[in-house]
Amino acid sequence: MHVPDGFINAPTSAATGVIAAGAVAVSLRGARRELDERTAPLAGLVAAFIFAVQMLNFPVAAGTSGHLLGGALAAILVGPYTGVLCVSVVLLMQGILFADGGLTALGVNITNMGIVTVVVAYALFRGLVKVLPRTRRSVTAASFVAALVSVPAAALAFTLMYAVGGTTDVSIGKVATAMVGVHVLIGIGEAVITALTVGAVIAVRPDLVHGARGLEQKLKLRVNGELVDAPGAEPAPVAARTSRRTLWITGLVTSLVLAGFVSFYASADPDGLEKVASDHGIDKQAEEHAVADSPLADYGVKDVDDARLSGGLAGVIGVGVTVVAGTGVFWAVRRRRTADASPTAVEGYSAERPARENV
Repeated sequence: MHVPDGFINAPTSAATGVIAAGAVAVSLRGARRELDERTAPLAGLVAAFIFAVQMLNFPVAAGTSGHLLGGALAAILVGPYTGVLCVSVVLLMQGILFADGGLTALGVNITNMGIVTVVVAYALFRGLVKVLPRTRRSVTAASFVAALVSVPAAALAFTLMYAVGGTTDVSIGKVATAMVGVHVLIGIGEAVITALTVGAVIAVRPDLVHGARGLEQKLKLRVNGELVDAPGAEPAPVAARTSRRTLWITGLVTSLVLAGFVSFYASADPDGLEKVASDHGIDKQAEEHAVADSPLADYGVKDVDDARLSGGLAGVIGVGVTVVAGTGVFWAVRRRRTADASPTAVEGYSAERPARENV
């Protein structure tokens, strides 16, 4: 759902840019409460994973494909504020390096794919986990539903933006029906990817999943060959099954394989927005991307003739740049939190005060 330049007029694009900038500023402050020394590296990895999976367009209907938006996945794994930043980093890398999503439409894309998906998904997710048992299956099921709903919500948000600032005269009713209809199908793919990923991380490191905090398991006893709940035992936190380093390395290798190899087999059909735009004439005023001559434009390396190698190298470069940029941002946010929490940041504290006083 990367909106190119020319779909939305300048005033509306500027307004969404202000909204996106404000949301990013709020998220930078909010992420300080979500990130710590354990989760900051994971947040950078989440951004890289979203970049990689977005390269894997999957077929949803005749002549139409879809791809992960990632807002729900990021919010559940690392928190809603950090989730907005994750998607924003991905969109920025895609727009600047790969000519994917217009630069003047960056505010539109961050609002649609970053803010709307995160807010809708995380609000629904929190509502579901409050009424469901605190189990792995419940968290995974809530992730599925939240991700599913977030995609047509983003499609509806785009339709509203187009109703306000569209550059062509088309029936908004038809656009809304087409956008929401096809993105419900794309939402199913989003939900499957999100639930599988969240479930996989919870299985090995539930303590690192923001949406699974407080997840507990009952103590089991084996009686006559069967596992039963231990009577009177208090639930205990779910134990980690692997190290953070192993999880990070596994996630990075998976992202590199997806972007560098599996992406070659992705569907070549236009995604939901491209298909609707073509069918209904929304793309009549589309403009050429400002960095269309980028060495990595269209997810290929310039002057590399072999399509498989060109796409694979571009994917690997994209994952590498995104994980470095994302990790840098989140470590900076984490360091700012640490600085704000230091004794010297507390009003009235003197650096010359003795470290130990007599009582």
